[in-house]
Amino acid sequence: MSLNPRHLLRMSRWSRRPPSTRRVILVFGVVLLCLALSGLERFVGIPEGLQREPNPKIRIE
Repeated sequence: MSLNPRHLLRMSRWSRRPPSTRRVILVFGVVLLCLALSGLERFVGIPEGLQREPNPKIRIE
C-alpha cells in the first residue's frame, strides 16, 4: 500500500490542527450506534415486517 501525497498533506494538517473534542465524540458515537444496531440485528434478528421480500424473477418473453 503506497501513500498518496494527498494523504500525507491531510495527515500533516490534522497533526497541526486536530479535530475538536466534540467532533471526535460525535464520530465515536455514530460508530458505536452502528455497531450496536448491527449487533442487535445479528443476535436478535429483524422483525418480519422489516425484512425484504424476495423479488420474483421476472421473465420477459
